[in-house]
Amino acid sequence: MIQVTINGATRQIPQHFNLSQLLEEMQLAGKRVAIERNGEIVPRSQYTAVELLHNDQLEIVVAVGGG
Repeated sequence: MIQVTINGATRQIPQHFNLSQLLEEMQLAGKRVAIERNGEIVPRSQYTAVELLHNDQLEIVVAVGGG
């Protein structure tokens, strides 16, 4: 297990977890989200390629529709 910080909260996740797997675990798969990892925006096309590392800092923003 490794430790990452998501939106200011510390969380334990399995090693070799990528961003797509994290979104699935958080029940955010298929939703419109933006992810910043260590201060840099990660393109959606890279979610499966980006493996999370110990002490990564993530900000995940979920788009909410409405008027």
